[in-house]
Amino acid sequence: MSAQVTLPKELLGIILESARRLHPKETIVLLRGRADKNLITVSDVLIPPLATYGKGFSGFPQHMLPMDFSIIGAAHSHPSGNLSPSVEDLNHAMGRVILIAAYPYLREDNVAVYNREGKKLMLRVK
Repeated sequence: MSAQVTLPKELLGIILESARRLHPKETIVLLRGRADKNLITVSDVLIPPLATYGKGFSGFPQHMLPMDFSIIGAAHSHPSGNLSPSVEDLNHAMGRVILIAAYPYLREDNVAVYNREGKKLMLRVK
């Protein structure tokens, strides 16, 4: 059974707005929450320290993060509109989930969530 990711509607709005404002550059935010077996609940988004945003990439120096076991993944945008994770996304995944927001960043169907292996997970926005 694959995991289900629950994301509050207001946090989805923050992620989509961040992507819209930086377009055509990629955005990146960290996801804070908790994981209980097959239920992953996102409770907050964090802006990573010293993040860089560019055309076709976004990132941050992971050594600058404080030790925080509540970080369960990251969300970033794909200005191309492609909702699939790239090889780079999978190779640099942090935490349990990769959330991708794709252009035009308007609705829930412009977002997909994956595990570290690239398997699509069910997203529930509440």
